[in-house]
Amino acid sequence: EQKAKLQTETKMAASVRTLFRLSAVSDAKALLSAGAVRGLHATARCSAEQKAFFEETADAAHGPTEKMNLFTAINNAMDIALAKDPNSYLFGEDVAFGGVFRCSVNLQKKHGAHRVFNTPLCEQGIAAFGIGIASNGGTAIAEIQFADYIFPAFDQIVNEAAKYRFRSGNQFNSGKLTIRAPYGAVGHGGLYHSQSPEAYFAHTPGLKVVMPRGPIQAKGLLLASIRDPDPVIFLEPKFLYRSARENVPVGDYEVPLGKAQIVRPGKDVSIISYGSQVHVVHAAALMAEEQLGVSCEVIDLRTVMPWDVDTVVESVKKTGRAVVSHEAPQTAGFAAEISSVIQERCFLHLEAPVQRVCGWDTPFPLIYEPYYVPDKLRCFEAIKTAVKF
Repeated sequence: EQKAKLQTETKMAASVRTLFRLSAVSDAKALLSAGAVRGLHATARCSAEQKAFFEETADAAHGPTEKMNLFTAINNAMDIALAKDPNSYLFGEDVAFGGVFRCSVNLQKKHGAHRVFNTPLCEQGIAAFGIGIASNGGTAIAEIQFADYIFPAFDQIVNEAAKYRFRSGNQFNSGKLTIRAPYGAVGHGGLYHSQSPEAYFAHTPGLKVVMPRGPIQAKGLLLASIRDPDPVIFLEPKFLYRSARENVPVGDYEVPLGKAQIVRPGKDVSIISYGSQVHVVHAAALMAEEQLGVSCEVIDLRTVMPWDVDTVVESVKKTGRAVVSHEAPQTAGFAAEISSVIQERCFLHLEAPVQRVCGWDTPFPLIYEPYYVPDKLRCFEAIKTAVKF
């Protein structure tokens, strides 16, 4: 058994060395400690086990429910928005026939080709067209087919949409613009279909960044985003499009932007995350309670910018320990901002350094994706580190 274990760890170490060699990361050796290898040792079981979805119960005040997965909940939200706002438009690459993830299926048939339509393969043009609609009084729902493709539109989003109101002294604005894009690991996406770009946009004053964890949240947050007076980047966890299923209210409801949700109360460690990673840290919290007797409070930010500082600070002051996790690379990821604020606001309450569990500082790999994603075992190790400090 010891020999087999040694061979496994040797193979894992070789795999990680290959990953860092390919990405030319200079400090790879520092990350290849025995602890790092142990933290990675079981990630080959990735995918479905990593993001075991936990269902939410809908607020009874929102009325009757219907079983929906993530993409049908998003479709339902856009259907409601288009039906209630005759001056709203949905557009993007392949949107007319339903989109590659089927989020807009049947919407052109219901609302007309003049309101739901395809665009050329030009992300810069999609963003610019959306800004034009929004700045002229319309409601624009733009789709970027994958979040990885959003970078050609970066100038339009960051220098135009985000600054339109400010530079005109509020004479004009593009606030009725929502840009949807699927983000994150999916098991086989590789470099250009797996990235999590939220930190780029969270750094830009004038933009809101929203990342739901499941169907109930996605519908309410998307409706709130479409109706918000500021431009919103709405990032959807494509890993959960079909696998996440909940009883979603069929009526019109909104989930407030900028307000986090405590999805699991606890008293020993605060775990902060967002998007699909919430399910990973939730699984780690269950594991910590079962194996360590540690009670973890799990917080879903829901809105990355503006994020709910007060809820996080209140939780960390109570528990004295914090773990922050997201799928994007660690350096300058949004976990760094959260950790910094915790340090500033909760310093005298902390019993241990803030732990970050994130993607590695490499391009997103293809065959090495199981070693890249921050799985529940890495989150579990971070919880142990915080408790035993």
